[in-house]
Amino acid sequence: MPNAQITEEDDGIRVDRFFKRHHPEITFNIASRWGRTGQLRADGTKVGPGDRLVAGQSFQWPDLMPEVAAPRPVATERTPLSPEQIEYMQAMVIHMDAHAIVINKPPGLATQGGTGTSTHVDGMLDALQFDMTTRPKLVHRLDKDTSGVLLLARTARAAAFFSKSFASRDAKKTYWALTLGVPKLYEGEIDAPLAKQPGSGGEKMCVDEAAGLPARTRYRLIDKAAGRAAWVEFSPLTGRTHQIRVHAAAIGNPLIGDAKYGGKESFLTGGISRKLHLHARRLVIDSPGGRIDVEAPLPAHMVESFEMLGFDLTLGVPVFEAPPTPKPRPRKLSPNTSGNRRGERRSRGQRE
Repeated sequence: MPNAQITEEDDGIRVDRFFKRHHPEITFNIASRWGRTGQLRADGTKVGPGDRLVAGQSFQWPDLMPEVAAPRPVATERTPLSPEQIEYMQAMVIHMDAHAIVINKPPGLATQGGTGTSTHVDGMLDALQFDMTTRPKLVHRLDKDTSGVLLLARTARAAAFFSKSFASRDAKKTYWALTLGVPKLYEGEIDAPLAKQPGSGGEKMCVDEAAGLPARTRYRLIDKAAGRAAWVEFSPLTGRTHQIRVHAAAIGNPLIGDAKYGGKESFLTGGISRKLHLHARRLVIDSPGGRIDVEAPLPAHMVESFEMLGFDLTLGVPVFEAPPTPKPRPRKLSPNTSGNRRGERRSRGQRE
């Protein structure tokens, strides 16, 4: 019988996942058949496809495949990347260690492929293999037009670790955005369930109090340009599709450049870029090697817009740290919370 010594890299992996990773010709149905007949053993103990293997165990399975089983189709080989593509991807790297790579994804580059999308991060991950034997893996996504921090796992173990952190909401994400107009409150939490908008083919989300999934976003105002625009920091507490974009529009302040949720009114005149002004600024997440805390510089079009609106980037104190006591401001936003602003409520300790 074939025998494998389970390594630290595969510690805790399910039996069926072990086969998928190392012996893709052994399907789940084959593993299930072997498990029912007692032919899968870890340190001599019978196991099934759903059982987990532990580092150091000796894992055995049958030598011969069932005659009725057909091997899985071999995956199509990826087209080698050009030197320009490799340089393009490697220039995005803003953090790298033994477990993770963090890139600053530019706006306009999709995270994964889809209909009509041939150029995307996932298709060029071979450029970020470096000294590893396998390419890094995506563990979360950013919208095509959203720029900023994108985390990649360098090992299967790290991928599982990070996926668990995102699923349990332990990872802390901060986004910087420019909004049309100024939120009525300096800071608050938007609690508005989201669902796919009927008739949009799943391409657009909407607030749906009856059938939507829970969605919560904290925000705070950093600065404003009169009543024209605002620099707002968003921290999503859930991970719904287009969450920040829909929530910003729901309180009456769509993101600048977001025609999908703000319509033509979301574009400012005066030379402000028509691109979406949403940037994944910071990610704080635990890693197998310790905590990762990384910030991504703003894309060029947002830097230009900030300068044109007179915003000082030094005001962007990280939301996960206690900010210094601010100096008195000559202007204050109205504390009035009335109006048709969906799902918004004042945060505890909000300034008046």
